[in-house]
Amino acid sequence: MHITKEEFFKRQTTLAEFGCKGQKLLQNAKVLVIGCGGLGNPIAIYLATSGIGNLHLVDFDTVSVSNLHRQVFFDVENIGKPKAKILAQEVKKRAPYTNVSFSTIAVAKSTILELMTSFDVVVDGTDSLPIKYLINDACVLLKKPLVYGSLYKFDGYVSTFNWQNTEGFYSCNLRDAFPTIATNIPNCEEAGTLNPIVGIIALLQVNEVIKLITKTGKLLTNQLLIYNALENSQFKMKLRKNETIDVEQIFNKSDYLEAYCETQDKTLLISASEFKNVISDNTVEVISVLNHLDAPIPFKVHQKIPYKTFNVVDFKPNYKKKYIIVCKKGITSYDVTLKLKEKFPELTVFSLADGIDNY
Repeated sequence: MHITKEEFFKRQTTLAEFGCKGQKLLQNAKVLVIGCGGLGNPIAIYLATSGIGNLHLVDFDTVSVSNLHRQVFFDVENIGKPKAKILAQEVKKRAPYTNVSFSTIAVAKSTILELMTSFDVVVDGTDSLPIKYLINDACVLLKKPLVYGSLYKFDGYVSTFNWQNTEGFYSCNLRDAFPTIATNIPNCEEAGTLNPIVGIIALLQVNEVIKLITKTGKLLTNQLLIYNALENSQFKMKLRKNETIDVEQIFNKSDYLEAYCETQDKTLLISASEFKNVISDNTVEVISVLNHLDAPIPFKVHQKIPYKTFNVVDFKPNYKKKYIIVCKKGITSYDVTLKLKEKFPELTVFSLADGIDNY
């Protein structure tokens, strides 16, 4: 069936404030979406169906069962397949006037500047804090606008960073809001999240991209919109430019690896290789603090206690045992290990360094 552009975009072009001029601007735009998970799913589909002419999707990860409740353009048949590839296929089904491409290579400091060069707008759909700062810093260096989104439990955050106004000045960026990377904030895999807020934040990001490209409405610049799903409330935190921050210097010196690794006490960690050597020891007890109790784990687990319900006070230690706490990335497992060691100084307890993902 042949579908004309006029028919496909009729509801948008009917808007007097938007019209054919706005649609043409979208059609000529090149947008980079980094992260194809909970945020990236609706971001990619809605941007494409709005008429973005060129869309490039980036994600190194594959679809897992725990993704499906919020990454709504994947299904059970996609489990184990590359997210970026599957999402690009979904875009092609729905957006005949969008050229979509994808990459399954993880973003890194060594490649990100080249990756971003040819795009008009960058959209952050990731859930790793170091990667968010890497994306932000690269956008500052390349003078690219960044539409930022993030989630923490029931809260969502949206802003348009590094946008150049008519006077040539650039708006605030992530480091103006939060100068350094926090080391104690787990991602949604660790902390949990509901699917409605994921969709809400993603669509607010899409809205920012469309306004930015078509020059309509008022952008979320120099402010951070914070939305709470439990109270259905939102407020805007004003941001101020921090002229003392040298992003180029930070970029040159940083490796953008998980920042929490640098702050963890090595004596409380056990490496994957060391763990494999002792896992069959009957004195070793493995405790998973994954919030998803049914998540696959590649070794025997003796106890499953979700991080969100783990109460150190209620823990009954066996001092003859060696406890090894595990999670996805080694963030929440380390937090639990630290608390156990503080409560029970004589207890032998370790956190699996870098988590199950790097086992």
